[in-house]
Amino acid sequence: MSKAEAGLGGSITPEKTVSPSTEVPPAHREEDWWTRNGLNFRSFQKRDHGTGSVELDRDMKTRHLHMIAIGGSIGAGFFVGSGKALASGGPATLLIDFLIIGVMMFNTVYALGELAVMFPVSGGFYTYSTRFIDPSWGFAMGWNYCMQWAVVLPLELTVCGLTIQYWNPDISVAVWISVFLGAIIIVNIFGTLGYAEEEFWSSVLKLGATIVFMIIAFVLVLGGGPAGGRYGDYWGARLWYEPGAFANGFRGFCSVFVTAAFAFSGTELVGLAAAETRNPVKSLPGAIKQVFWRITLFYVLGLFFVGLLISSDDPALLGAKTAYIDVNTSPFVLVGKYAGLAGFDSFMNVVILVSVLSIGVSAVYGGSRTLTALAQQGYAPQIFTYIDRSGRPLWSVAIIIAFGLLGYLNLTASGPDIFDWLLALSGLAALFTWGSICLAHIRFRSAWAYHGHSVDEIPFKAVGGVYGSYLGLVLIVLVLIAQFYVAICPVGGGYNDVQGFFKSYLALPVVIFFYIVGRLWKGKGWLKPEEINVDEGRRELPWEEIHEYRAQLAAMPAWRRMIHTVFI
Repeated sequence: MSKAEAGLGGSITPEKTVSPSTEVPPAHREEDWWTRNGLNFRSFQKRDHGTGSVELDRDMKTRHLHMIAIGGSIGAGFFVGSGKALASGGPATLLIDFLIIGVMMFNTVYALGELAVMFPVSGGFYTYSTRFIDPSWGFAMGWNYCMQWAVVLPLELTVCGLTIQYWNPDISVAVWISVFLGAIIIVNIFGTLGYAEEEFWSSVLKLGATIVFMIIAFVLVLGGGPAGGRYGDYWGARLWYEPGAFANGFRGFCSVFVTAAFAFSGTELVGLAAAETRNPVKSLPGAIKQVFWRITLFYVLGLFFVGLLISSDDPALLGAKTAYIDVNTSPFVLVGKYAGLAGFDSFMNVVILVSVLSIGVSAVYGGSRTLTALAQQGYAPQIFTYIDRSGRPLWSVAIIIAFGLLGYLNLTASGPDIFDWLLALSGLAALFTWGSICLAHIRFRSAWAYHGHSVDEIPFKAVGGVYGSYLGLVLIVLVLIAQFYVAICPVGGGYNDVQGFFKSYLALPVVIFFYIVGRLWKGKGWLKPEEINVDEGRRELPWEEIHEYRAQLAAMPAWRRMIHTVFI
């Protein structure tokens, strides 16, 4: 036992700790440049890794992880879906519901960060459900998450096509679906590095555009818009008084939660990506802390300006009540139109296009990595354990990309109805994932204490601790209850029929189905603390460096210590 470990209570047992190397795996490092980057036929050959599960390559850098955290999931849910949310609930509901989901995500991502620093494994949070909660529930969460991304891909491809039609409605959406599906395939040829670079640069554009929008919106609220536009005189908060801060009462308030959840979907990918960074102990904590800025600066502040400038009863938002994929209902685009800012609507549509394409790439990344982890643990066909010489989970990537072909269904007469069902599958799926992360963190802390470990032995601790995870879990349950209410009592009044109910709440029976299958297959249920192994697979940590950093932190003034703990 090292002195560093002894100083933490002496309860770490290094001999039980599997410590994956922080370097790129040798099998990948020995390949030539063309093979490593997937640019020749040899790269598609199966990697010879001996026995056991092959690890994915750790090509992702700290800058990639930080940008995935702060801008990775900003897409159609934020730029377009916010129009539906505004029409359904009003500006105050839009702000409050996104803030509630933001508080929930803040605690969820910190819980995920604590687990991922100690156990950075391929498959991320799904494996935490298997390990700390219930193997059958882990099976359900793995397949639920994989399926969520599989159906998101055709949705995002369709949005890409319809976004292009904003400029040229004469060309078939099928043409653009094909073009953007090809672009996603090209990005995935470069494997993890392709995903990381695409996310980095698209996030830079999304964040830059959102900041530009907020600056312009601030000027417009003060009446600094062009003389011929709507915002040529002081605008202020008039729309909060007429037509009002809230719309559609309690039903409207509850209905916005699912839109907010969809907008935040993908935030958890930073934990999934941790397994493909060279040193997650160093890079992941800083990336996790960037989520605070995305929640407060981009989601909450950005949508606050949207609620000030666009009326909730604006006729242009009516289309958003029936189809989230209509880019003409984006409040970000409408602001530019109403202000009389020439070209601003086209600029925002370019940003929406890049954002949606980025989410499509993320769908392939998240779905394929989860499917590979399922296969490696015996929860999916073994063909999906195939990792090629460039480090790509080849067959997993191929099957998720194949789901993109569902995008062509939108061209049929029944296409919109089919897409409603696809949306139903993906809408609430993320909430079950986030709830499982919070519960896995709670269970981990319980087992950690049961086996005689102290909290000081955890290198990166969630800011809210186990109480933050309890708060996140409670909020998730409340959101699910609110959505259940809306599934029965929709915003338009009256009561839903059976089809309407399941279009709003299909994710629950799907999760229950997967759990039953997992229970019948594996025959394992809820884990007791004594059954949870908190040492196997735990990364060996540089405790001397950790102690030195903690000493520096303790010597800082309270205000600086708070800044470092939460933001840096």
